[in-house]
Amino acid sequence: MLVYLAEYLAQFYSGFHVFSYLTLRAILGLLTALLFSLWLGPKLIERLQLMQIGQVVRNDGPESHFSKRGTPTMGGLLILFGIFASTLLWGDLDNHYVLVTLFVLGSFGAIGFLDDYRKVVRKDPKGLIARWKYIFQSVAALLVAGYLYFNASTPGETQLVVPFFKDIMPQLGAFFIVLAYFTIVGSSNAVNLTDGLDGLAIMPTVMVAGAFALIAYLSGHSGFAHYLHIPYLPGSGELVIVCTAIVGAGLGFLWFNTYPAQVFMGDVGSLSLGAALGVIAVLVRQEILLVIMGGVFVMETLSVILQVGSYKLRGQRIFRMAPIHHHYELKGWPEPRVIVRFWIISLFLVMLGLATLKLR
Repeated sequence: MLVYLAEYLAQFYSGFHVFSYLTLRAILGLLTALLFSLWLGPKLIERLQLMQIGQVVRNDGPESHFSKRGTPTMGGLLILFGIFASTLLWGDLDNHYVLVTLFVLGSFGAIGFLDDYRKVVRKDPKGLIARWKYIFQSVAALLVAGYLYFNASTPGETQLVVPFFKDIMPQLGAFFIVLAYFTIVGSSNAVNLTDGLDGLAIMPTVMVAGAFALIAYLSGHSGFAHYLHIPYLPGSGELVIVCTAIVGAGLGFLWFNTYPAQVFMGDVGSLSLGAALGVIAVLVRQEILLVIMGGVFVMETLSVILQVGSYKLRGQRIFRMAPIHHHYELKGWPEPRVIVRFWIISLFLVMLGLATLKLR
Protein backbone atom coordinates (compact mmCIF):
# COMPACT_ATOMS: atom_id res chain seq x y z
CA MET A 1 0.00 0.00 0.00
CA LEU A 2 2.75 2.45 0.96
CA VAL A 3 4.67 1.32 -2.13
CA TYR A 4 1.99 2.84 -4.35
CA LEU A 5 1.94 6.04 -2.29
CA ALA A 6 5.73 6.30 -2.57
CA GLU A 7 5.54 5.81 -6.35
CA TYR A 8 3.04 8.65 -6.59
CA LEU A 9 5.02 10.99 -4.33
CA ALA A 10 8.23 10.24 -6.26
CA GLN A 11 6.81 12.39 -9.06
CA PHE A 12 7.27 15.38 -6.80
CA TYR A 13 10.36 14.32 -4.84
CA SER A 14 12.77 11.69 -6.15
CA GLY A 15 13.82 10.70 -2.62
CA PHE A 16 10.66 8.59 -2.33
CA HIS A 17 12.18 6.16 -4.84
CA VAL A 18 14.10 4.68 -1.91
CA PHE A 19 10.91 2.86 -0.86
CA SER A 20 11.01 0.87 -4.09
CA TYR A 21 14.16 -0.93 -2.86
CA LEU A 22 13.29 -4.45 -1.78
CA THR A 23 15.91 -4.60 0.96
CA LEU A 24 14.63 -1.44 2.65
CA ARG A 25 11.03 -2.61 2.48
CA ALA A 26 12.07 -5.98 3.91
CA ILE A 27 13.69 -4.31 6.91
CA LEU A 28 10.74 -1.99 7.41
CA GLY A 29 8.37 -4.94 7.05
CA LEU A 30 10.19 -6.87 9.76
CA LEU A 31 10.22 -3.89 12.12
CA THR A 32 6.57 -3.10 11.44
CA ALA A 33 5.45 -6.65 12.20
CA LEU A 34 7.64 -6.78 15.32
CA LEU A 35 6.45 -3.46 16.75
CA PHE A 36 2.83 -4.20 15.84
CA SER A 37 3.01 -7.54 17.69
CA LEU A 38 4.66 -5.98 20.74
CA TRP A 39 1.99 -3.27 20.82
CA LEU A 40 -1.00 -5.54 20.25
CA GLY A 41 0.23 -8.45 22.38
CA PRO A 42 -0.76 -7.20 25.87
CA LYS A 43 -4.14 -6.05 24.58
CA LEU A 44 -4.88 -9.39 22.93
CA ILE A 45 -3.72 -11.39 25.96
CA GLU A 46 -5.93 -9.30 28.25
CA ARG A 47 -8.87 -9.80 25.90
CA LEU A 48 -8.35 -13.56 25.76
CA GLN A 49 -8.18 -13.69 29.56
CA LEU A 50 -11.43 -11.75 29.89
CA MET A 51 -13.10 -14.13 27.43
CA GLN A 52 -11.64 -17.09 29.37
CA ILE A 53 -10.07 -18.53 26.24
CA GLY A 54 -7.54 -20.76 27.95
CA GLN A 55 -5.37 -23.68 26.91
CA VAL A 56 -6.82 -27.18 27.22
CA VAL A 57 -4.27 -29.69 28.57
CA ARG A 58 -4.84 -33.42 28.18
CA ASN A 59 -4.88 -35.47 31.38
CA ASP A 60 -2.52 -38.03 29.81
CA GLY A 61 0.13 -35.42 29.05
CA PRO A 62 3.24 -34.64 31.14
CA GLU A 63 2.34 -33.57 34.68
CA SER A 64 4.50 -30.46 34.30
CA HIS A 65 1.98 -29.19 31.75
CA PHE A 66 -0.98 -29.23 34.12
CA SER A 67 0.01 -25.78 35.38
CA LYS A 68 -0.44 -24.46 31.83
CA ARG A 69 -4.21 -25.00 31.97
CA GLY A 70 -6.05 -21.74 31.47
CA THR A 71 -3.12 -19.91 29.85
CA PRO A 72 -4.59 -17.78 27.03
CA THR A 73 -4.43 -19.48 23.64
CA MET A 74 -5.26 -18.48 20.05
CA GLY A 75 -2.31 -16.08 20.25
CA GLY A 76 -1.59 -17.01 16.64
CA LEU A 77 -4.04 -14.24 15.81
CA LEU A 78 -1.34 -11.84 16.99
CA ILE A 79 1.12 -13.33 14.48
CA LEU A 80 -1.38 -13.26 11.62
CA PHE A 81 -2.39 -9.66 12.32
CA GLY A 82 1.26 -8.64 12.34
CA ILE A 83 2.06 -10.44 9.09
CA PHE A 84 -0.97 -9.12 7.23
CA ALA A 85 -0.52 -5.55 8.50
CA SER A 86 3.16 -5.47 7.55
CA THR A 87 2.68 -7.11 4.14
CA LEU A 88 -0.24 -4.87 3.23
CA LEU A 89 1.85 -1.82 4.09
CA TRP A 90 5.16 -2.75 2.45
CA GLY A 91 4.38 -5.47 -0.09
CA ASP A 92 3.39 -5.29 -3.74
CA LEU A 93 -0.24 -6.39 -3.66
CA ASP A 94 -0.27 -6.99 -7.42
CA ASN A 95 2.32 -9.74 -7.03
CA HIS A 96 0.78 -13.21 -7.25
CA TYR A 97 3.50 -14.75 -5.05
CA VAL A 98 2.42 -12.45 -2.23
CA LEU A 99 -1.30 -13.00 -2.81
CA VAL A 100 -0.96 -16.79 -2.87
CA THR A 101 0.98 -16.79 0.40
CA LEU A 102 -1.55 -14.50 2.08
CA PHE A 103 -4.38 -16.75 0.87
CA VAL A 104 -2.70 -19.77 2.43
CA LEU A 105 -2.08 -17.91 5.69
CA GLY A 106 -5.68 -16.77 5.83
CA SER A 107 -7.33 -20.06 4.84
CA PHE A 108 -5.26 -22.28 7.13
CA GLY A 109 -5.57 -19.67 9.86
CA ALA A 110 -9.37 -19.92 9.52
CA ILE A 111 -9.20 -23.73 9.84
CA GLY A 112 -7.06 -23.40 12.95
CA PHE A 113 -9.35 -20.74 14.38
CA LEU A 114 -12.36 -23.03 13.95
CA ASP A 115 -10.49 -25.86 15.68
CA ASP A 116 -9.42 -23.62 18.59
CA TYR A 117 -12.91 -22.12 18.87
CA ARG A 118 -14.50 -25.54 19.30
CA LYS A 119 -11.91 -26.51 21.92
CA VAL A 120 -11.83 -23.42 24.12
CA VAL A 121 -15.20 -21.74 23.56
CA ARG A 122 -17.53 -24.64 22.92
CA LYS A 123 -15.51 -26.80 25.36
CA ASP A 124 -15.16 -29.67 22.90
CA PRO A 125 -11.80 -31.30 23.79
CA LYS A 126 -11.53 -32.88 20.33
CA GLY A 127 -11.98 -29.57 18.55
CA LEU A 128 -12.68 -29.75 14.85
CA ILE A 129 -13.17 -33.37 13.77
CA ALA A 130 -9.88 -34.58 12.29
CA ARG A 131 -11.56 -35.74 9.08
CA TRP A 132 -13.06 -32.30 8.43
CA LYS A 133 -9.83 -30.53 9.35
CA TYR A 134 -7.97 -32.62 6.79
CA ILE A 135 -10.66 -32.05 4.15
CA PHE A 136 -10.52 -28.27 4.63
CA GLN A 137 -6.73 -28.31 4.48
CA SER A 138 -6.82 -30.45 1.36
CA VAL A 139 -9.26 -28.18 -0.45
CA ALA A 140 -7.17 -25.06 0.28
CA ALA A 141 -3.89 -26.78 -0.68
CA LEU A 142 -5.29 -28.25 -3.90
CA LEU A 143 -6.72 -24.88 -4.94
CA VAL A 144 -3.29 -23.30 -4.52
CA ALA A 145 -1.43 -26.18 -6.17
CA GLY A 146 -3.78 -26.19 -9.13
CA TYR A 147 -3.60 -22.44 -9.53
CA LEU A 148 0.19 -22.43 -9.51
CA TYR A 149 0.44 -25.30 -11.98
CA PHE A 150 -2.05 -24.00 -14.54
CA ASN A 151 -0.74 -20.43 -14.30
CA ALA A 152 2.97 -21.25 -14.50
CA SER A 153 4.57 -18.97 -17.07
CA THR A 154 8.19 -20.20 -16.98
CA PRO A 155 9.68 -23.74 -16.90
CA GLY A 156 11.43 -22.94 -13.62
CA GLU A 157 8.11 -22.67 -11.80
CA THR A 158 7.47 -26.41 -12.09
CA GLN A 159 11.00 -27.78 -11.76
CA LEU A 160 12.24 -29.70 -8.75
CA VAL A 161 15.48 -28.38 -7.29
CA VAL A 162 17.64 -31.13 -5.79
CA PRO A 163 20.16 -29.88 -3.19
CA PHE A 164 23.84 -30.62 -3.87
CA PHE A 165 23.19 -31.28 -7.59
CA LYS A 166 23.21 -28.25 -9.88
CA ASP A 167 22.33 -30.16 -13.05
CA ILE A 168 19.43 -32.19 -11.63
CA MET A 169 16.25 -30.14 -11.94
CA PRO A 170 13.58 -32.40 -13.48
CA GLN A 171 10.31 -31.05 -14.80
CA LEU A 172 7.53 -32.34 -12.59
CA GLY A 173 4.57 -31.96 -14.92
CA ALA A 174 1.26 -32.72 -13.22
CA PHE A 175 3.16 -34.29 -10.30
CA PHE A 176 3.83 -30.69 -9.27
CA ILE A 177 0.27 -30.56 -7.91
CA VAL A 178 0.84 -33.67 -5.80
CA LEU A 179 4.15 -32.41 -4.42
CA ALA A 180 2.77 -28.94 -3.68
CA TYR A 181 -0.26 -30.44 -1.94
CA PHE A 182 1.75 -32.69 0.38
CA THR A 183 4.30 -29.95 1.07
CA ILE A 184 1.67 -27.44 2.19
CA VAL A 185 -0.51 -29.84 4.19
CA GLY A 186 2.44 -31.76 5.61
CA SER A 187 4.29 -28.62 6.69
CA SER A 188 1.13 -27.24 8.30
CA ASN A 189 0.57 -30.34 10.43
CA ALA A 190 4.28 -30.73 11.23
CA VAL A 191 4.47 -27.27 12.81
CA ASN A 192 1.21 -28.00 14.62
CA LEU A 193 2.72 -31.15 16.18
CA THR A 194 5.85 -29.24 17.19
CA ASP A 195 3.89 -26.57 19.04
CA GLY A 196 3.88 -28.31 22.40
CA LEU A 197 6.34 -26.31 24.52
CA ASP A 198 6.78 -22.61 25.18
CA GLY A 199 8.49 -21.08 22.15
CA LEU A 200 9.44 -24.45 20.66
CA ALA A 201 7.63 -24.01 17.33
CA ILE A 202 7.90 -20.27 16.76
CA MET A 203 11.69 -19.91 16.81
CA PRO A 204 12.41 -22.61 14.18
CA THR A 205 9.62 -21.03 12.12
CA VAL A 206 11.35 -17.67 12.37
CA MET A 207 14.69 -19.20 11.36
CA VAL A 208 13.27 -21.03 8.35
CA ALA A 209 11.30 -17.96 7.24
CA GLY A 210 14.46 -15.85 7.49
CA ALA A 211 16.32 -18.36 5.32
CA PHE A 212 13.52 -18.37 2.77
CA ALA A 213 13.66 -14.56 2.67
CA LEU A 214 17.24 -14.87 1.41
CA ILE A 215 16.34 -17.65 -1.04
CA ALA A 216 13.39 -15.67 -2.42
CA TYR A 217 15.63 -12.67 -2.97
CA LEU A 218 18.19 -14.80 -4.83
CA SER A 219 15.50 -16.55 -6.90
CA GLY A 220 14.05 -13.22 -7.98
CA HIS A 221 17.43 -11.88 -9.13
CA SER A 222 18.52 -13.25 -12.51
CA GLY A 223 22.25 -12.81 -11.81
CA PHE A 224 22.25 -14.58 -8.45
CA ALA A 225 19.89 -17.32 -9.69
CA HIS A 226 22.14 -18.07 -12.66
CA TYR A 227 25.26 -18.05 -10.48
CA LEU A 228 23.74 -20.46 -7.95
CA HIS A 229 22.07 -22.67 -10.59
CA ILE A 230 18.58 -22.24 -9.16
CA PRO A 231 15.46 -21.36 -11.17
CA TYR A 232 15.07 -17.67 -11.92
CA LEU A 233 11.54 -16.76 -10.85
CA PRO A 234 10.61 -13.20 -11.87
CA GLY A 235 8.65 -11.47 -9.11
CA SER A 236 9.49 -14.01 -6.41
CA GLY A 237 11.66 -11.40 -4.68
CA GLU A 238 8.47 -9.89 -3.22
CA LEU A 239 8.20 -12.97 -1.02
CA VAL A 240 11.02 -11.40 0.99
CA ILE A 241 8.45 -8.99 2.43
CA VAL A 242 6.18 -11.81 3.59
CA CYS A 243 9.10 -13.80 5.01
CA THR A 244 10.51 -10.88 6.98
CA ALA A 245 6.99 -10.09 8.21
CA ILE A 246 6.79 -13.67 9.53
CA VAL A 247 10.17 -13.16 11.24
CA GLY A 248 9.07 -9.88 12.82
CA ALA A 249 5.65 -11.09 13.92
CA GLY A 250 7.17 -14.34 15.18
CA LEU A 251 9.75 -12.57 17.31
CA GLY A 252 7.05 -10.27 18.66
CA PHE A 253 4.96 -13.29 19.60
CA LEU A 254 7.99 -14.99 21.20
CA TRP A 255 8.24 -12.00 23.57
CA PHE A 256 5.03 -13.27 25.19
CA ASN A 257 5.39 -16.97 24.39
CA THR A 258 8.85 -17.53 25.88
CA TYR A 259 9.02 -19.77 28.97
CA PRO A 260 6.89 -19.47 31.05
CA ALA A 261 4.42 -18.52 28.32
CA GLN A 262 1.84 -15.80 28.76
CA VAL A 263 0.02 -16.98 25.64
CA PHE A 264 0.03 -19.93 23.24
CA MET A 265 -0.39 -19.64 19.49
CA GLY A 266 -3.00 -22.39 19.18
CA ASP A 267 -3.89 -24.09 15.92
CA VAL A 268 -4.76 -20.74 14.36
CA GLY A 269 -1.06 -19.93 14.50
CA SER A 270 0.65 -23.28 14.00
CA LEU A 271 -1.47 -24.49 11.08
CA SER A 272 -1.20 -21.19 9.22
CA LEU A 273 2.54 -20.70 9.80
CA GLY A 274 3.33 -24.26 8.79
CA ALA A 275 1.26 -23.94 5.63
CA ALA A 276 2.94 -20.59 4.86
CA LEU A 277 6.39 -22.16 5.06
CA GLY A 278 5.16 -24.97 2.83
CA VAL A 279 3.75 -22.72 0.12
CA ILE A 280 6.82 -20.45 0.18
CA ALA A 281 8.99 -23.54 -0.36
CA VAL A 282 6.77 -24.49 -3.30
CA LEU A 283 6.87 -20.99 -4.77
CA VAL A 284 10.68 -20.79 -4.70
CA ARG A 285 10.99 -24.47 -5.77
CA GLN A 286 12.79 -25.61 -2.63
CA GLU A 287 10.56 -28.33 -1.18
CA ILE A 288 13.49 -30.61 -0.39
CA LEU A 289 15.34 -27.74 1.25
CA LEU A 290 12.32 -27.22 3.53
CA VAL A 291 12.72 -30.81 4.74
CA ILE A 292 16.35 -30.06 5.62
CA MET A 293 15.88 -26.63 7.21
CA GLY A 294 12.66 -27.67 8.92
CA GLY A 295 14.26 -30.84 10.24
CA VAL A 296 12.92 -30.24 13.75
CA PHE A 297 9.37 -30.29 12.36
CA VAL A 298 10.18 -33.45 10.40
CA MET A 299 11.67 -35.11 13.50
CA GLU A 300 8.58 -34.31 15.57
CA THR A 301 6.27 -35.68 12.88
CA LEU A 302 8.26 -38.86 12.35
CA SER A 303 8.29 -39.51 16.10
CA VAL A 304 4.48 -39.52 16.11
CA ILE A 305 4.29 -41.77 13.03
CA LEU A 306 6.80 -44.23 14.48
CA GLN A 307 5.11 -44.22 17.88
CA VAL A 308 1.64 -44.90 16.48
CA GLY A 309 2.91 -47.45 13.96
CA SER A 310 4.96 -49.36 16.52
CA TYR A 311 2.09 -49.48 19.00
CA LYS A 312 -0.41 -50.72 16.41
CA LEU A 313 1.92 -53.31 14.88
CA ARG A 314 3.83 -54.55 17.92
CA GLY A 315 1.91 -53.25 20.90
CA GLN A 316 5.04 -51.42 22.07
CA ARG A 317 5.98 -47.76 22.23
CA ILE A 318 9.34 -46.49 20.97
CA PHE A 319 9.27 -43.25 22.96
CA ARG A 320 7.97 -42.51 26.42
CA MET A 321 5.60 -40.06 24.75
CA ALA A 322 5.25 -38.50 21.32
CA PRO A 323 5.89 -35.98 19.84
CA ILE A 324 9.51 -36.45 20.77
CA HIS A 325 9.85 -33.26 22.86
CA HIS A 326 7.59 -34.93 25.44
CA HIS A 327 9.91 -37.95 25.46
CA TYR A 328 12.78 -35.79 26.65
CA GLU A 329 10.56 -34.08 29.21
CA LEU A 330 9.66 -37.45 30.71
CA LYS A 331 13.36 -38.35 30.77
CA GLY A 332 13.80 -35.47 33.21
CA TRP A 333 14.97 -32.64 30.94
CA PRO A 334 13.65 -29.25 32.11
CA GLU A 335 11.37 -27.64 29.53
CA PRO A 336 13.77 -24.74 28.77
CA ARG A 337 16.57 -27.22 28.05
CA VAL A 338 14.45 -29.11 25.52
CA ILE A 339 13.40 -25.86 23.85
CA VAL A 340 16.84 -24.30 23.53
CA ARG A 341 18.48 -27.51 22.32
CA PHE A 342 15.82 -27.91 19.65
CA TRP A 343 16.46 -24.27 18.66
CA ILE A 344 20.16 -25.03 18.30
CA ILE A 345 19.40 -28.06 16.12
CA SER A 346 17.11 -25.91 14.00
CA LEU A 347 19.78 -23.23 13.56
CA PHE A 348 22.30 -25.86 12.47
CA LEU A 349 19.87 -27.32 9.93
CA VAL A 350 18.98 -23.90 8.51
CA MET A 351 22.67 -23.11 8.05
CA LEU A 352 23.17 -26.51 6.41
CA GLY A 353 20.27 -25.85 4.09
CA LEU A 354 21.64 -22.47 3.05
CA ALA A 355 25.05 -24.03 2.46
CA THR A 356 23.52 -26.37 -0.14
CA LEU A 357 22.86 -23.34 -2.37
CA LYS A 358 26.59 -23.10 -2.98
CA LEU A 359 27.66 -26.71 -2.46
CA ARG A 360 26.28 -27.94 -5.78
